[in-house]
Amino acid sequence: MKEEAPLVFSLKPHPLLDPLTAGLDAQQGYLETRQFPDGESYLRVCSTVENRPCIVVADLSHPDEKYLPLMFLLETLRELGAAQVGLIAPYLSYMRQDCRFAEGEAVTSRIFAPSLSRHIDWLVTVDPHLHRYHALEEIYTVPCRVVQGAPALAEWLTTKHHLLLVGPDSESEQWVSRIAGLSQHPYVIGEKHRFGDRHVEVILPDIESCRDRTAVIIDDVISSGQTILQCVQALQSRGINKIQCAAVHGIFADDSDKALIVAGLSQLVTTNTIPHPTNAIDITPQLLPAVMALLQLKESTG
Repeated sequence: MKEEAPLVFSLKPHPLLDPLTAGLDAQQGYLETRQFPDGESYLRVCSTVENRPCIVVADLSHPDEKYLPLMFLLETLRELGAAQVGLIAPYLSYMRQDCRFAEGEAVTSRIFAPSLSRHIDWLVTVDPHLHRYHALEEIYTVPCRVVQGAPALAEWLTTKHHLLLVGPDSESEQWVSRIAGLSQHPYVIGEKHRFGDRHVEVILPDIESCRDRTAVIIDDVISSGQTILQCVQALQSRGINKIQCAAVHGIFADDSDKALIVAGLSQLVTTNTIPHPTNAIDITPQLLPAVMALLQLKESTG
């Protein structure tokens, strides 16, 4: 028997909710949520979910405040008889602590992933921090799809002219070079030295021949903004003052987006993985094929 159209839920307003619902030919699911005076969460699923595929859209930036309400929603959908419960987490947290760097540290990625896996049938995310892991399935126990943000950034960059793409460190070279190839712009890669969570230094190669170009710093995640800030200063020291920045995920801790504009960025754009005023690039076209594939996989395997 063919399943009914999927229901798409989100605990908080998210810019991906409407385009994903439309692109999947799905329907929006409705919830009632509030907090009790003691800080505990109340949740009620107002849509009929029995025998219907259910999808939850939840970026997991600032995860400590989001995880419990998300778990309550995912588990309630399962208890109410949803045919499947998939999670679109455009930004996936708890990936960086992938090793015990000091004695006694929690390897949080290996704790968080199986905990979340227990409540979902599949997972789609965008550019997670896969450093020591080769695939999400090394720690997640459900089918996963990783969507690349590079094509979306490249498409935006093709509308721009006379650019120099700048990757802040060697880790960025593989995907900055791909974006450069897709958008047909030259690129350079800096050398980053990290001295702490909020103290970094970026050293750039010789870019004298590119001083008349607009530099666009490319990064996957902007959190404290220190890497981008140091990159801006390094470019300015080389005589480049037309500087922009494009990133996949914009967390912008401590209003770092404002500090970056003050420092000299003329434009700062992100994809809509995490809601923010800088969202100028829609990642929906990249997400849809991955979501459709997992919906069909679960339907075919039961």
